[in-house]
Amino acid sequence: MIASETIYIKNIYYMLSYAFKVLNEKSYKKIELENFENISELLSEILAIGVAKQIKQGLVKDYIEFSETTSSIKGKINITESINEQSFIKGQLNCSYDEFSVNCKLNQILKATMYLLIKSDISNIRKKKLKNLLMYFREVDFVDVKKINWKIRFDRNNQSYKMLINICYLIINGLIHTEKSGEVKLMEFSDNQLMNRLYEKFVLNYFIKEHPEISASAPQINWQIDEGIDFLLPKMQTDVTLEYENKILIIDTKFYAHNTSENYGKNIHHTSNLYQIFTYVKNKEVEVQGKGFEVSGMLLYAMTNERIQPDSDYVMSGNKISVKTLDLNQEFSIIRNQLDNILNYF
Repeated sequence: MIASETIYIKNIYYMLSYAFKVLNEKSYKKIELENFENISELLSEILAIGVAKQIKQGLVKDYIEFSETTSSIKGKINITESINEQSFIKGQLNCSYDEFSVNCKLNQILKATMYLLIKSDISNIRKKKLKNLLMYFREVDFVDVKKINWKIRFDRNNQSYKMLINICYLIINGLIHTEKSGEVKLMEFSDNQLMNRLYEKFVLNYFIKEHPEISASAPQINWQIDEGIDFLLPKMQTDVTLEYENKILIIDTKFYAHNTSENYGKNIHHTSNLYQIFTYVKNKEVEVQGKGFEVSGMLLYAMTNERIQPDSDYVMSGNKISVKTLDLNQEFSIIRNQLDNILNYF
């Protein structure tokens, strides 16, 4: 796990603001002026502002199926249930019907996350904010956070929930740990996969937003096979691919606890990561062969507090391969400069 000391807390907000454009809106700007003791406080504040904004816009509603035994017929009659209950003796029937309600999955996730935060050790000021917001969720059921199905389809009607649900996911899966005593403790990110996805999205969207003069995307690279069928081959999904004039730079972002491996007391680059970026570069080179492109690659690690950090440049079979680190534990203006300097590797 990467320790919290290696990431300046405010930079989590900046990373999120590139990942989710909504965080650039005026209502969230005051976050830039505030200092946070830990990531939990930051995410709690983002959630509180976002939920308050959503309440003003109106909580999303969805058709929810209800089932009840009633003397007035609603929707579909459940014959089997009515017979089992013998409700017809009392002149009643078991019916199922749909009702347009705020008691839907998205609001249940918001309520469950706010409730967990209130039970945690965040500041009393933020707890009070969340308690006030929960008053608007009286008609929403509590759900077990361990049983939440995070496969959610966002559309035009619920698009405003996308960032909020992602924040809930970070809080529930990355920060919250329940002790045996039942007390909820907020921890630093315990799942580097969560931060790795955020880090990857941040780097890609930084170049998309700040450097429109280049093409920044995350395409797949096709295997350049001479014979055989490629359906069993793993997909080569790039994190970031930058293209400018006749040059292509493929960046693979890495958010690890350890940015090097140890081999007989010596620190070396992670072998699998080097193989991966080299494979991407060589297949891309063949893919664009004859079009005049120069292809290079870079492994971009988030800096840890270890003494040895990768900072190397190689030429491998005619292609430049670099292994670099991005220091997230500093003012964001310096991080901007570091990212901008990557363009010099074209």
